[in-house]
Formats: sequence, structure tokens, C-alpha cells
Amino acid sequence: MGTPARFKKPRGSAKARFFTEMLFLLLFCRHVHTHCKISRCNSEYLAATRNVRGPSKNAAYCIALRSYSRCTRRTARTCRGNLAYHSAVYGIEDLMIQNNCSRDGPTSPPWPPAPEPNKQSFESLDICDYEKSFARKHGQTPVHQHCAAFGDPHVRTFSDEFYTCRVEGSWPLLDNHYLFVQATSRPVAKGSDATAINKLTIIFKDMKECIDQKVYQAEIDNLPAAFVDGSMNGGERPGGSSLAIREGSPGAHVEIRAAYIGTTIAVRQAGKQLSFSIRVAEEVARSFTEEQDLQLCVGGCPPSQRISRGSCCYSGADPAVEKARLLCKGKLPTEDVYFQSCVFDVVSSGDANFSLAARDAFEDAKAFQLDRKKLHLFQTDAASSPKGSPLLLLLLFLLTAAMSGLQVHLYKDIFIGF
Repeated sequence: MGTPARFKKPRGSAKARFFTEMLFLLLFCRHVHTHCKISRCNSEYLAATRNVRGPSKNAAYCIALRSYSRCTRRTARTCRGNLAYHSAVYGIEDLMIQNNCSRDGPTSPPWPPAPEPNKQSFESLDICDYEKSFARKHGQTPVHQHCAAFGDPHVRTFSDEFYTCRVEGSWPLLDNHYLFVQATSRPVAKGSDATAINKLTIIFKDMKECIDQKVYQAEIDNLPAAFVDGSMNGGERPGGSSLAIREGSPGAHVEIRAAYIGTTIAVRQAGKQLSFSIRVAEEVARSFTEEQDLQLCVGGCPPSQRISRGSCCYSGADPAVEKARLLCKGKLPTEDVYFQSCVFDVVSSGDANFSLAARDAFEDAKAFQLDRKKLHLFQTDAASSPKGSPLLLLLLFLLTAAMSGLQVHLYKDIFIGF
């Protein structure tokens, strides 16, 4: 009567135990990047059972499992909804049944808390300051690239190509090892062909000692100066301050600095549209795989989604065009692609606020594009230019070669006939 209650060991096979242990091995291999401490509980249990042998093996397993259970109870509040945590709780109960362990009994003493990271050592290594780290390794400052998306929307790529796109819905601007940026566009009015960005999602991916994964999201009339979790930096890691948000103008301009990857992002709202600009280290911009090939900042919008700005931007008899040109000339004196985009957007949408988006995009370019020779772009229309399509050039080459071969055969037939 006074003995502790025991779990009754059900009839089971060695195969069931094998699959249970395999489940736990998979759990141990998971790395949980949250405030939930289940990974610490997993590590303690693994360490306690690593060298268990001899006649007291079962008792040692039971002590380790009771300690494991105690650890999960202590971290329960911060682990709600965590799949690894709930899987561990159910797995512990199953293993206690298999080993015929009682709920009550001795436990191993808890491990001492993990020592705080030596912040000074991280700072001395400049591990979360990309500029300093790059300069130390290569003896020079890193090269940066600039991309922007604004207006109807228009995209300036890292290679300084300029596209006007008809993209509607969600499209990735960036998708690499460190960043994911997605823009969502919708028509500016019901039945209108003009579209504008109404939502931006930016994910700063988890990076070692520097930052926790952070998500920033902006929508029309909601330009927060904080990440979705309410924080304004990269978290509690030693390099958390290497990611920070600064509000330039309430409800109109937010700047995010990610020093650990040499990146600065500007998010703006003008009227009922959002715009995105980025200055990023070239090494970071190129850190993607073949599967991550659809990035508007890298290759522009797909050919099927490109719009020709045509003759709407040039002087003519249309009073709407002349009015738009005068409006845009006051904000963008140089008739480059930003001026052309301004005229195109104002004419196609009828909304004068589009001129503000083009002006802001140019101001960001002045801040982010340090090579003044590349500040103004004077492309006629990238939508109709074949130079950005290697496949098209190859097809033209093959067609020319085939035609040349056909001509040779025709000449032979003619001369042989004579």
C-alpha cells in the first residue's frame, strides 16, 4: 500500500521501443530557436543516459526520465504550442512505461544554468559587424548593391536594369540565405490596370550568435517601427543590436539596419502604396541556390509580366501626359527612368501620389547607390530589350546558323543543277 504507484508495462515488441527511441533521436537533432528550453532538457537527458551500463541500468534510466519530466514541467509555460516540447512530454511517458519507472523517486540534480556568453569576445571578433569583418579578412571595404521596388510597380535590379511590371499578388523581391522579402501588389482601383504594393514582408533569418529570426511586416496605413513580435532589435543574443529599426517619419518611413550582413532597408508609404529600397553587401545578395532563382531584385519580373512604358512618358498632344510631366518635373528634374516612371504612374493611375513614390525612390537611390555614375539610369525600355535574356540570344544565334546552313544547301543545289 505504501509503495509508489508504478506504470504497468504493456505487452509490446522491441520494434515499438526501437521506433520510440528513433523519435527521440530526431527530437534531439532539432534545434529550437525560441525562448522554449526544451532543447536543454533534451541535452540533459541525452548526457545522463549516454554511458548507462551494468545491472543498475534500468534504475539509472528511470532517474534520468524523472529528471527529464521535471525539466519539461519547469519550461512548460514558455513552450506552449512548441511541437518538440509536446512530442517530448508524450515520449517521456511512453519511455517510463517501457522501463517500468515510477512517477516518484530519486532524480538527478539539475544542471547549473548555462554561463552567459562573453559579449566582449564576440565584439572583438566583429562577428556581427559585416563591414569590419570583411575589411579584416580582405583588407578592403565590401562592394554593395542596390535594389528598389516602387510605384506601378517598377523594379531596379542589382544589375541596374529597370523594369515596369504588371505583377499582381505576392512576388519575392529577395530570397537568399539571410533575407526573404516578399511584395504583394493589387490594383489601385477597381477595374484599373495600374497596381501598387500594398504589403511587404521581410524575414531576417536566424544567424548564429547575432540575431534570432525576425519578421517585419508593413501594410497600407500600418508602417510599424517594430518587428511582428514587438521587438525593435535582433533579440537577446550577443549581437542582437546589429539589427535595429529606426522610424524616419511616423507612418511614412521606416529604416532597418542589419549591420551583421551589411544591409540597410528603407520602407516607405506615399498615398496608398508602399515602396522598398535596399543597400546590401554583394556577397549577401548573391548567397542563394538555383532553387531560389525567382527574385525580382536579381532578374527583374518575368518577361510575361513586363510592361512597355511606351510613348506615355514623352511630350505630345495628350493634356494628361503634359500635366503629369509638369508634376514630375517639379520633383525629378532629370528625365531618367525615375522621371519616366513618375509620368507613367500618374497617367495610368490618375493619382498624383505616385509622383511622391518616384521621388522617394530616387532619394533612397542617392543614399544607397554610392557610385554616382549609376545613380541616373537612361534606359529606353527594359521590357523590350533582349540583352537581359541569354536564352533569346541563343535562339537568335541558332536561327541565324540554321538559315546560313539552308542558304549553303540552296547554293549547292543551284550550282549542281547547272
